[in-house]
Amino acid sequence: MFFRTVVFFIMMAALPLSAHAEPGAGTKEPTATFETSLGKIVIELFPDKAPVTVANFRRHVREKFYDNLIFHRVINGFVIQGGGFEPGMKPRMSPYPAIANEAANGLINQRGTLSMARTAVVDSATSQFFINLQDNPALDHQGKTPSRYGYAVFGRVVEGMEVVDAIARLATTAKGIYQDVPVKDAVILKAYENK
Repeated sequence: MFFRTVVFFIMMAALPLSAHAEPGAGTKEPTATFETSLGKIVIELFPDKAPVTVANFRRHVREKFYDNLIFHRVINGFVIQGGGFEPGMKPRMSPYPAIANEAANGLINQRGTLSMARTAVVDSATSQFFINLQDNPALDHQGKTPSRYGYAVFGRVVEGMEVVDAIARLATTAKGIYQDVPVKDAVILKAYENK
């Protein structure tokens, strides 16, 4: 009886740590937050595995580049993508050059992870990123050729996956040359690093 009581109190003492943890608590990794029109998304970043990508992302966050951009490409069951367009599909170009592709860092495109979007050119990522809605092994690094190089994972959602899923459920349409654009904008109102 005494043993069960001690175990119970140990378990109860641990509950507040997980139930009321601040974003990034319990991890030494840096975190960032997207406050969106549908709710808050907190992202843990992996600078040890993707130093170039994380530094690039954090620079865009610090300089308010992502503020008032939309998730412009939404494919339910695949990804939501943002980081390059304002409402109305007006492009916002990164002021920085493309970065090296760190897809060979050992991280994989699992549900909830963030990766850099790019063109068919391996080292072409600038500001656009996507959040995986499911495990997407076809996007992982599989070889050194451009078609097999993959997409660099650099973070994961640690809070607000329900917001990501809500964005994924938005109705989409074509706007000009762009496909899979949400009919109702999902806006990143502001992005910031957590202290």
